[in-house]
Amino acid sequence: MGLKIDHVSHRYPQQEDFVLKDVSITLEDSQIVCILGTSGSGKSTLGQIAAGLLRPAQGKVLYNDEPFQALPAREKRRKRIQMIFQHPEVSFNPRLSLDKSMEEVYKLCGKAYNTEARREMAGQFGIYPEQLKRVPAQLSGGELQRLAIARALLPEPDILILDEPTSMLDVISQAQVMRMLLALQKKRKLSYLFITHDVALCRYVSDKIYTIEEGVIVKDQQLNPAVV
Repeated sequence: MGLKIDHVSHRYPQQEDFVLKDVSITLEDSQIVCILGTSGSGKSTLGQIAAGLLRPAQGKVLYNDEPFQALPAREKRRKRIQMIFQHPEVSFNPRLSLDKSMEEVYKLCGKAYNTEARREMAGQFGIYPEQLKRVPAQLSGGELQRLAIARALLPEPDILILDEPTSMLDVISQAQVMRMLLALQKKRKLSYLFITHDVALCRYVSDKIYTIEEGVIVKDQQLNPAVV
């Protein structure tokens, strides 16, 4: 069960070279897996394919052994798998208040809007009701990233894909957010796919690490998960 990337290759339009070449990875239920690689290695493209945001040129993505794109509705796909981006501003409409942006998640996933759940989740990541009345430009990059994580968790997904999720945070905030993410993962039995260049982070959080270089998985390593 879980998520499986099966012999996926991908190249962008107008490009001859493949950015991913015959990549296969598995994310089991309640597991934390890291994709470790440098900038330009193809790891972010892999994350977008795993989230269903890109359709691979070759290969397939399976969710619970079924083709992910074959799920009956876009809303259901979004509910089951959420992605957090390295640059959080792409997750928010610059013209909407942050409160409205949080509300959009419920609409996309076909759920009734829950004000109390929204405030509670945002508060867990250090964002308070008065801040939700602002537009994205009025929050710092770190505040936006924390809110993006909270927003992604609102639909209660099975899988969270995190592309450099702490890159916009200071050292203290990084530690706080990671503790919160690991506690939520354990409580909700979530699966996390971390996409990062940070070896120390991978070793701290992961059950398994896949190392990617120039679009190819060159190593996979089984680890013991962190104790929270």
